[in-house]
Amino acid sequence: MTEVVVALLMFWNGEIKEHRIQENMASCLRARRVAERDYNPNVSYKCLRSEAETEIYLGEKSIKKLILN
Repeated sequence: MTEVVVALLMFWNGEIKEHRIQENMASCLRARRVAERDYNPNVSYKCLRSEAETEIYLGEKSIKKLILN
């Protein structure tokens, strides 16, 4: 299914390594602040509102593919 989601992205050395769906932009920014408390120069975080292909697996909605415009 394709829908617009707010996602918290984790970049490791410039590549997206993990992405999590968030309820809204405020909760995404809050989660980003918490994640950035553990400083690592190779890791950065970004909140993004974008279209994504999603799936429900074991009762959890997850992102299969981000559609960046």
